[in-house]
Amino acid sequence: MHDLFIAPFAEFEFMRRALVGMLALSLGAAPIGVFLMLRRMSLTGDAMAHAILPGAALGFLVAGFNLFAMTLGGIAAGFAVAIGAGVVARVTQLKEDASLAAFYLVSLALGVLIVSMRGSNIDLLHVLFGSVLALDNATLILLAAFATVTLLVLAVVWRPLVLECVDPGFLRSVSRAGAPVHIAFMALVVLNLVGGFHALGTLLAVGIMMLPAIAARFWATDLTRMIAIAVAVAFASGYGGLLLSYHLGAPSGPAIILVAGVLYAASLALGPVGGLRRRFAPGRHLEA
Repeated sequence: MHDLFIAPFAEFEFMRRALVGMLALSLGAAPIGVFLMLRRMSLTGDAMAHAILPGAALGFLVAGFNLFAMTLGGIAAGFAVAIGAGVVARVTQLKEDASLAAFYLVSLALGVLIVSMRGSNIDLLHVLFGSVLALDNATLILLAAFATVTLLVLAVVWRPLVLECVDPGFLRSVSRAGAPVHIAFMALVVLNLVGGFHALGTLLAVGIMMLPAIAARFWATDLTRMIAIAVAVAFASGYGGLLLSYHLGAPSGPAIILVAGVLYAASLALGPVGGLRRRFAPGRHLEA
């Protein structure tokens, strides 16, 4: 058991770094994923994950795999796409989801083109799928900083953010906090997707954000418990995916997301809150 579950992390520093990085991502990204799900913006996270690619690619074009350049470029691109899609939706008849889809498709194509022109196929794979096993100290500090900022901002905007999930119309009628809270929330989405980009790449970053959140929905109705479960599922996915990658020689990023997918499937089948088990094998009802 020790050789199977503990030895890889005890013997290899890169495995410990990857595990710490996944812990930071779990603490920051999973709560954001829960709020995205409750706000019915799950696909927005996927679109925004693709939208950061051209900014990160421009950072790569200027400075190679420089942490600061790619982070700054990704954040700038994410904000630009979010703001641009919102403006187009408000000044035209196009809905925001369609506007965001157009922006992210163009962003994805542009980012792939930029990386392909400057780098090799290996560089492109690194950008698209990440390299969680190659996290260095600077990247770990960045991921920890993003997680810290996320938790602090969520603590500040918790009440209006929860109220906006339940009844945004009521929030607008009693407070002017709706717009600032939405902007702050979208900023957190961008930050966590950029953090996930450094570990899991553009295509998989949203997976550690949304799959644990969706799985948690089958285990709890209380928001606090849902977030706690989502964080636990995200970290378990990181731990299990790293072990799978180590023992089977599989790519680490896809292995982590596949483990998250397995946990989602198990939650779907066994979860007590709307899961298939409750639907096909309901408990006994009280009898008069």
